[in-house]
Amino acid sequence: MNSLLARLLGGGTQLSVGVLTADLLQLGNELALLERAGIPFVHVDVMDGRFCPQLTVGPSFVRAIPDRFVKDVHLMVDEPLGKVEDFIAAGAELVTFHTEAEAHPHRVLQSLSGRGIIRGVALNPGTPLSVVEPLLDELELLLVLAVNPGWSGQTFLPSTERRMEEARELIGHRQIALAVDGGVTRSNVAHVASLGPDLVVTGSAVFDGGDVSENLRIMLAALAAAGRPQAAVPERS
Repeated sequence: MNSLLARLLGGGTQLSVGVLTADLLQLGNELALLERAGIPFVHVDVMDGRFCPQLTVGPSFVRAIPDRFVKDVHLMVDEPLGKVEDFIAAGAELVTFHTEAEAHPHRVLQSLSGRGIIRGVALNPGTPLSVVEPLLDELELLLVLAVNPGWSGQTFLPSTERRMEEARELIGHRQIALAVDGGVTRSNVAHVASLGPDLVVTGSAVFDGGDVSENLRIMLAALAAAGRPQAAVPERS
């Protein structure tokens, strides 16, 4: 098993911090705050202006993130099959794409097979979880979106609780990490952690409003209080 996947499945909820809500003119300083707080995962939302109305960043931005972080790339783009290679070359170690955006999701997953990449599939709130069932033997991560993709600051959808339960049942005993993304705030992160994810994605709750280090302290403490403290990520071999 991939060592990073083993750590994700090792019992502690990891926090992956989306950096597009950071002050990008001070990105080096913002990343230093994450490192000081012990955050290994940096989440990058890649939007192409087609699958999502927003247009964000590409492989060059991912490449600029220091390799000491785990580069967690969420592709919210149409036809990701022709685009994943550029992000792998930029250092992505966890690549998640949307089934809604790809006519042949198996081909994307198979193109990533055997390369040490954690292969993830994301599902929008309106997409039945059953669509991922034929892909389960090719996955290492299932990402449940708690908001509709494209905008930060949305409210965590209550239906996500039921969808997380269904996702965990669907995964069963397979070695697949369960992640949740969207609407995670300092006030609800403990509740979100109680739903049983291996990875929680947040962004604006860290960088918008107040002291970044204090925001991280609050969120990590909430994860610990929920009984799933963040586990360390092993050094790269």
